[in-house]
Amino acid sequence: MKKIKKPLVSIVMNCFNGEKFLKKSVQSIIMQTFKNWELIFFDNRSTDKSLKIVKNFNDKRIKIVKSKKHLKLYHARNEAIRSSKGKFIAFIDCDDWWKKNKLKKQINLFKRDKAIDLVYTNLYIYDNAKKKNSIFSNDKLKSGFVFRELLKSYKIFILTVLAKREVFQKKMFNQSYDIIGDFDFFIRKSFKHYYGALQEPLAYYRHHSDNYSKKKIKLYYKELIDWMKNFEKKKIKHDLNLKHVKKELFKTKMKIYLRDFLKLGV
Repeated sequence: MKKIKKPLVSIVMNCFNGEKFLKKSVQSIIMQTFKNWELIFFDNRSTDKSLKIVKNFNDKRIKIVKSKKHLKLYHARNEAIRSSKGKFIAFIDCDDWWKKNKLKKQINLFKRDKAIDLVYTNLYIYDNAKKKNSIFSNDKLKSGFVFRELLKSYKIFILTVLAKREVFQKKMFNQSYDIIGDFDFFIRKSFKHYYGALQEPLAYYRHHSDNYSKKKIKLYYKELIDWMKNFEKKKIKHDLNLKHVKKELFKTKMKIYLRDFLKLGV
C-alpha cells in the first residue's frame, strides 16, 4: 500500500532577543507527534544568544532567515510567511509553547471537514511568576463563519492558529500595526473563511513581565481605537457591506476586548 504523504506545515517564529524562553518553545515544536514541518525562524536583528540557541538544535527542518534590518512585528511575520513553503501555516512566539499533539489534532480536523480554512484552539495562560496555568476560555469556541461571534467575544490567540496557505495569499497582515495585527487579520478573514475550533487547550501562552504588548499598552490602545474608527467608516460600507452592524456594537465589543487584554496582560 502506498504511503500517503502528509502535508507540510510551516511554523513561523519571529524573534527579537528571545533567548530567555526560546529553548522550551523550540523543543515543543520538535516534540510534535506530527513530524512533517519546517520552522521558519525569522531573526529580527537580535543582539542576544537567540541565534546560537536555535542553531544548537541542529535540525534540518529549522530554516533560519535573518532580516537585513529591524522590522515591525507584522512586517516581520509577513516576511517569514513569504520564506515558507508549507500547505499550512502556524505561529508560535519565543516565550510560548505547544502540547505535543497540537498540530496532529488540527490536521485531523482539516481532514474531517474539507470546508475548514483555519483551525484555532483553546489554550492555557501560564503565569510565569506564580508558575500556574489557567484555562483561557470555559465557553465553547465557535466554528463556521464567525465574524459576528468574534466581534462579540474575540478568543483567537495567534499561537493556537493553523491555517491553509490560501488564507494569506490575497492579503497578509497589516504591516502598519505593531501589536494588534493578528486581531485585525483574523477578524477580516473570518467573514469569508470558514473557521474550525478545538475546545481542548493545546498551547501555553506565557504571561510574564516582559510581554511585548504589555510594555506598549499605550500603543496598543491607540492601534485599537484607530482600527475601530477605520473599520466603522470604511470596511463595513465597502468591503463587508454590513450596514446593519451598529457603531454602538463595535464600541461595546472593543471595550470588552480591552478589558480582557488588561486582565491578561497580553
